[in-house]
Amino acid sequence: MYKSEQLRERTKQFTINIVYLYRALPKTEDAKVFGKQLLRSASSVAANYRAVCRARSKAEFISKIGIVVEEIDESVLWLELLLDTGIVVEEKMKKLLRESNELLAIFAASQRTVKRSVYK
Repeated sequence: MYKSEQLRERTKQFTINIVYLYRALPKTEDAKVFGKQLLRSASSVAANYRAVCRARSKAEFISKIGIVVEEIDESVLWLELLLDTGIVVEEKMKKLLRESNELLAIFAASQRTVKRSVYK
């Protein structure tokens, strides 16, 4: 499997795992608000990464990968807020937080690499 295909599957699985987390959240108002924001940003990561894979130019790639970086970074924020406010216990969050931070590092590095190659 090519790296882009692996990342497509990985972002899709990340979104699926977020859906499972969302379904398990308490039915409090704050959990609903944070959960919906997380669901939106996490699902956007997978959808926008698919668009990155179809980019027709470096400029389009840079633009689209920038959206992916923003959305995964936002997902990290909502995960941290769920944890920091005590809505979800840390044990349930370890894997998701680690995965979201790894994806953020991967996509940010990809963005920097392409920018360097274009703006030499």
